[in-house]
Amino acid sequence: MTAPQPTERRTGHRTGSPWLMLGMATLGFAVNFWAWALISPLGPLFRQNGTLGSLTESDVALMVAVPVIVGSLGRIVVGALTDRLGGRVMFPIVSAVTIVPILFIAFVALDSYVLLLVGGFFLGVAGTAFAVGVPFVNAWFPPERRGLAVGVFGAGMGGTAISALTTVKLYNNVDSKAPFLITAAVLAVYAVVAWLVLRDAPGRSAPTTSLVRRLAANARLPITWQACVLYAVAFGGYVAFSVYLPAYLKTDYGLTPADAANRMAGFVVVAVIMRPIGGWLSDRFGPIPVLAAGYAVVVAGAAVAATHPLLEHVGTVAFLAMAAALGSGSGATFALIAEVTDPSRVGGVTGLVGAAGGLGGFVPPLIMGYVYGRTESYAIGLWLLSATAALTLVLTVTVVRSTERAHVRALPQPQAVTE
Repeated sequence: MTAPQPTERRTGHRTGSPWLMLGMATLGFAVNFWAWALISPLGPLFRQNGTLGSLTESDVALMVAVPVIVGSLGRIVVGALTDRLGGRVMFPIVSAVTIVPILFIAFVALDSYVLLLVGGFFLGVAGTAFAVGVPFVNAWFPPERRGLAVGVFGAGMGGTAISALTTVKLYNNVDSKAPFLITAAVLAVYAVVAWLVLRDAPGRSAPTTSLVRRLAANARLPITWQACVLYAVAFGGYVAFSVYLPAYLKTDYGLTPADAANRMAGFVVVAVIMRPIGGWLSDRFGPIPVLAAGYAVVVAGAAVAATHPLLEHVGTVAFLAMAAALGSGSGATFALIAEVTDPSRVGGVTGLVGAAGGLGGFVPPLIMGYVYGRTESYAIGLWLLSATAALTLVLTVTVVRSTERAHVRALPQPQAVTE
């Protein structure tokens, strides 16, 4: 009874509206994801105009994937730090730190492949914003609304659509530095506003154990490794398509860089819309049915796409169906985590699961680029996605369902403690 009191005294006077906090967190997630995805739309353009020299498909794949893996692994530490320091501190820090690599790319790295890889490495910091927002939002809402709330927050991944729609246009029509300078300015404004407006949930208790001990304890939870697999396929598939789809459409269907980026933006928008819907459906029907349906759609959609159908008809339907499934599955994964995880551990678990999701997005572009370079076909990569989704579907309806049911049977004990 006495241990939480210092934390309550520290945070209790900082009241705020849950929906305002959710809106600010979602905005911060979107802005940081906009920054995180700045390099992806430019990859095909750099290859086409030779700005960075002669680039292979694998070179482009590595360039767009580097920020993904750094942002993914960084979530492990940032999620644990958010449990300790709170989102009110971590959101402004992550946003402000991201400005540095953006300016480095704008003024130093735009004519060097190696320097662009260096800038992309540190740009990965922006991708850690996800591990800040989930525990922050989760703490502001009751259990019966967490699926929807975290799903709405997850819609901030639509920041990649902002990048897809604006980066190439600004680069070509305004100035090569324009997309980076604009993003840096937006991040600076958000960092200041977030510091002034954000409040941690009243009564939030910060853990007192060491970072290493908390990471080890969170990693031992069954839901952690299970959600890692689920999210690696759901969000990882989304990230893989969002960073590699422009290159794929340009190479396999002969689209211009701008047209390919616009179509990727459409994919992102569908996934973004479906993420909160997936969370809402999970609140109503449970996350397991939502996840199972999503993976089944990916199995079919990837198999269809592997046959290289006409883009304007079957291909478009297949990709948009996968976007909807991956978006809803991403929302349902964190509804599941919110349902079966102690609130004080949500940040740490989110960091580990978020890392798995980002890594799930890092590997496919490299595989696709490698396979295409040797076979001039993307079919193998898409068939692998279909098979992976099928295996994840089996895991969902067996092992993960068992974990959820075990938590439901144990509900009376946590209810007595939280009262």
